[in-house]
Amino acid sequence: MTLTLTRRRGVETAPPARRAGQRGADIRAGYTFLLPWLLGFILLAVGPMLSSLYLSFTDYNLFEAPTWIGLENYTDLFADDRFLQSVQVTLSYVVFGTPLKLAAALAVALLLNNATQGQGFYRSAFYAPSLIGASVSIAIVWKAMFGDDGPVDQGLGFFGIHLGGWVGNPSMTMPMMILLTVWQFGAPMVIFLAGLKQIPTELYEAASMDGAGPWRKFVNITFPMLSPVVFFNLLLETIHAFQIFASAYIISNGEGGPAGSTLFYTLYLYLRGFSDFRMGYASAMAWLLVIVVGVITLLFFRTSKSWVHYGGDAR
Repeated sequence: MTLTLTRRRGVETAPPARRAGQRGADIRAGYTFLLPWLLGFILLAVGPMLSSLYLSFTDYNLFEAPTWIGLENYTDLFADDRFLQSVQVTLSYVVFGTPLKLAAALAVALLLNNATQGQGFYRSAFYAPSLIGASVSIAIVWKAMFGDDGPVDQGLGFFGIHLGGWVGNPSMTMPMMILLTVWQFGAPMVIFLAGLKQIPTELYEAASMDGAGPWRKFVNITFPMLSPVVFFNLLLETIHAFQIFASAYIISNGEGGPAGSTLFYTLYLYLRGFSDFRMGYASAMAWLLVIVVGVITLLFFRTSKSWVHYGGDAR
């Protein structure tokens, strides 16, 4: 069988009908390979999300058919004192924990970037806590360390500081939770370190010839060149901070205590849905969280234009 070809500017090409047929075959093959992922995405992500959106407008207790109540769940949220407390606790954790975690990650990344020996070992050692993540085992160990007569309390007692344990002290539980998230700075540290490796050394050499010190180099070279990485880490860690659950659940015994000091948003959502069996109320909480995180993400992208500098920018 011979293939009919047409010539255009000395190049042999297939007829337009054959090229269109080939493109259609490629598209069908692509969708065929994507089909398992698409089915999983629709059945395991889009489906449950749409279901929870419907349930957020209903009174549903897991055992009876949901009853449509409109916006009642959303209006009840702002009359719920424990809900408002969970918002306050979560915002405090996000506002203080995220910057401290990123500051620790950047500081260690700067030290490792200047290290000449043992960089691989220290990088692995600092990254190890992030591999464990917010696991149940780490939360149990953390609770034991900061509990009554725990190692931390005994160490402070040696210096005459007696707090009686951090876990049972409402004023110390938030610092304890922030220390836990700061301790797991390995993931953003590795990303910062990768960004630092991309900064040309010629810039620092030129700044040194002009008499710039370490602080001026950081302000005028390191941070501007690293700003896209800072933005990326800030966005991811902020979203991650809003999702804290496992450590708060274990440390507070699933109650958000003492005195609601560890009543994080996701923990209260869980309690309303699976302890009080108010699944419609919990669904409303979930969608409100999605909206808030979406708005914060949009604000990050809008404000990034004033401080994030990408390669090739004219600014």
